[in-house]
Amino acid sequence: MSPGDEHDGYGGSGQTRTRLPEGNTGDVHGGPRRPARGSRSLLMGVGVVVLLVAAIAFANRGGDPADPPASAGTPGTSATAPTGTRPVPHTNGTVPTGHAHDEQGAQSAAANYAAALGSPDMYQRGPREALVRAVYAPEIVDDLLKRLDASYSPALMASTGLEANGTAPSGLTFVARAVPIGTKVTEYSEDKATVEVWYVNLTGLAGEGSTKPVTSAWFTSTQQLRWTAQGWRLLSTDEHEGPTPVNGDGRASVAEEIAEAVEQYGGFTYAR
Repeated sequence: MSPGDEHDGYGGSGQTRTRLPEGNTGDVHGGPRRPARGSRSLLMGVGVVVLLVAAIAFANRGGDPADPPASAGTPGTSATAPTGTRPVPHTNGTVPTGHAHDEQGAQSAAANYAAALGSPDMYQRGPREALVRAVYAPEIVDDLLKRLDASYSPALMASTGLEANGTAPSGLTFVARAVPIGTKVTEYSEDKATVEVWYVNLTGLAGEGSTKPVTSAWFTSTQQLRWTAQGWRLLSTDEHEGPTPVNGDGRASVAEEIAEAVEQYGGFTYAR
């Protein structure tokens, strides 16, 4: 498990591409006017215009007219495909905000919060406070911060290979990323939700001479969320190991490759 897992299981913007309808749009706006053909032709023409407008409106909303209805609580065979709710439009610091007040929004919030709590910000006092205030319900933040400040001690930093202030030693890159694989709603009401997030956690120091190589571990985080004036906020998190896939036969990259990858590849904003 990653450092800090014993502290209630705390451990990084993508959007759905949409293709607008293609066709002979010149037939709508171009060409000479044609003589009227009677009521049947008029109704057919109106029907075509209505369908075209509906398709464009649906595409601009972020969906695809051919997409099947999404099931928020029970993933199906295409559970990893984006669904109708668009990615959140705002951020609070580095944390996405503006999640919808529904089951999909709760799942999106849970995935984004799992990614945030698995980031390097949790290892530095100032960024940790900003992050916790952005994802947890206000009434529990102050007490939680006291416990986290005690938990992320100099001794813990030393065991992780970090400096006492939570930064990486000179010449090394600290890797801490939680990458959600999927989400599931187990309970939902108007103001509360319980969401499970399955994710892989990467933690370690990358670079020449590192004695703490980057490793991966798989977890499922159970998150209790409450709807507040600021949107979905966490009340608690609890995690357990797995499900864990069998390791493949891929070659393990050298520390320099991992360090370069972390610097070059950004994270995502998650939307169910």
